[in-house]
Amino acid sequence: MIFITGGTGYIGKRLIPELIKRNFEVHALVRERSASTLPAGCKAVIGDALDRTTFSGKIIPCKTFIQLVGVPHPSPGKNKLFKKIDLVSVRESVQAAKDAGVEHFIYISVAQGGRVMKAFQEVRAYGEELIRKSGMNATIIRPWYVIGPGHYWPLLFLPVYKVLELFPSTNKMIQLYGLVYLNQLIAALIKAVEQPPSGILIHAVQDIKKNILLMQFIKS
Repeated sequence: MIFITGGTGYIGKRLIPELIKRNFEVHALVRERSASTLPAGCKAVIGDALDRTTFSGKIIPCKTFIQLVGVPHPSPGKNKLFKKIDLVSVRESVQAAKDAGVEHFIYISVAQGGRVMKAFQEVRAYGEELIRKSGMNATIIRPWYVIGPGHYWPLLFLPVYKVLELFPSTNKMIQLYGLVYLNQLIAALIKAVEQPPSGILIHAVQDIKKNILLMQFIKS
């Protein structure tokens, strides 16, 4: 059984059907008004992702917790929202999952170390630190920009990426901030569910891109 937050969002509504197809029982935290928008076969858990007292008692018996809540379309102009939503939701989720005895916490973070989107990176790094301190086994996935429906504009920069990959001075940066496709990210999440680690496992951009066989069966 899997407990997931952000199940009606951009990633969640595509991930849940794939998990159900693989015979996982998925429980998704939603506000009451959004319950009807969950994918078929998913069990709605009514609560507020920003307040663990509304859902902490509803996690058991799920052993895997997937944290997907976040501000849609992140941009530098949404710094206050990152602290209000992303930061608070991961803080509440980590504590609730720990209290419920969750064995594996899965978190979508972001590639670290750049100057762009610094506030977003700091909030996600804070989430990672909370997970480490919790003592739970965890998979942390660090994409940069995810290409998919409604998010195709960065493909215009692919020729630039290809050129920068040729030079040692910029190749490392491109590897860190490479573009990943939505079905690659979904595949990385499924792999995380099916292969829980002992301790903390981090998937960087290049790790996300390796799920070639699995992504062939996933529609983005």
